[in-house]
Amino acid sequence: MTVIVQTLGALAEYTPGWWPRMRAGLTLYNDYTADYATMYQTQPGVRTCVDFLARNIAQLGLHLFRRVSETDRVRVREHPLAQLLEQPNPLTTRYRMIEALVGDLAIYFNAYLWKKRRPDGSVGALLRIPCDLVEVNGGIMPTGYLVYLGANRSEVPTADMVHFRGYNPLNGLVGLSPLETLRRVLAEEQAMGEYRAGFWKNAARMNGIIERPAEAPEWSQVARERFKDEFEALYAGEANSGRTAILEEGMTWRQISFSAQESEYLAGRKLSREECARAYHIPLPMVGILDHATYSNVREQHKQLYQDCLGPWLAMLEQEFELQLLPDFGERDGLYLEFNIAEKLQGSFDEQTQSLQSAVGRPWMTANEARARMNLPSMGGDANALVTPLNVLVGAQ
Repeated sequence: MTVIVQTLGALAEYTPGWWPRMRAGLTLYNDYTADYATMYQTQPGVRTCVDFLARNIAQLGLHLFRRVSETDRVRVREHPLAQLLEQPNPLTTRYRMIEALVGDLAIYFNAYLWKKRRPDGSVGALLRIPCDLVEVNGGIMPTGYLVYLGANRSEVPTADMVHFRGYNPLNGLVGLSPLETLRRVLAEEQAMGEYRAGFWKNAARMNGIIERPAEAPEWSQVARERFKDEFEALYAGEANSGRTAILEEGMTWRQISFSAQESEYLAGRKLSREECARAYHIPLPMVGILDHATYSNVREQHKQLYQDCLGPWLAMLEQEFELQLLPDFGERDGLYLEFNIAEKLQGSFDEQTQSLQSAVGRPWMTANEARARMNLPSMGGDANALVTPLNVLVGAQ
């Protein structure tokens, strides 16, 4: 493909060595085709759900543990894998990697991390590769990957690629995007959006019919065009909105347009978000649909969020990291990864305080610890000791 570009005031032909690859997309109404990235960019419901999943999972810490016994474990902080996950590469934090990883999975149901190795063969960095730049080779299982970066094509063996993929009944190499299931809903939302954009692009003109009495004198073509031009000039456009139309010769105005409520615009937008949330198994109140939400059921759904909604996502990510990354670090016995959801499920500070005091049976915080929480200086002395109430029996007291 050749394009004409202007450079230093002159026109020149240029044949680029590569073009963005759009291998996955949706065909909507009016033969409008958009790739998955464009659907994320243009569909509010899709972006709301994808960002909700990516941000809430990325917020959790991903920790490495060693199981000492059936009832004991210790967190491993100095292990190379723990350090790699904390900072995948010099320009990326753990949060950004997980956010991009979950975003790719939510949009494509595929995600790729390229293992960049040191001269000694160890994994020194993880580089996220956009899904449209990766081609998977193989049959039932992947046997290799082709990565297109600019004009270069790199062949990457399976040992150097961490590939996250969801279920696809038709293909074992790549996952099936949830957007394919939402095709009809997204097509309707795109069509409604185009209609609304066209309505306002036409300056929100009044939609209706001007009826002229039968006994009115016959119009010439010139008079008809003059009336039409004058009417549109006076009553069409943003500056003329709300003006009162003055008709001639006993003419009457008959409205034929529908309001947003009558056209089900608002209900259609709400339906799109609901269907997107259901496709991603997100509780409706979590994405702003509060029709049947109450204080109590929202609290319960927030607790269930990290169990029923995000739980399967977390388990998939943990197991894929263990399967595809742990072998590169030699030792595997007793090591496993786990997202830290305890902080999200532990409740408010008041609830934690009451439950801990009930379990301990007496105050569990010293005066100096409480003052530190309020950014006050230490008092010293007995402020460092726990207070034991007189009605509590401890040891010989």
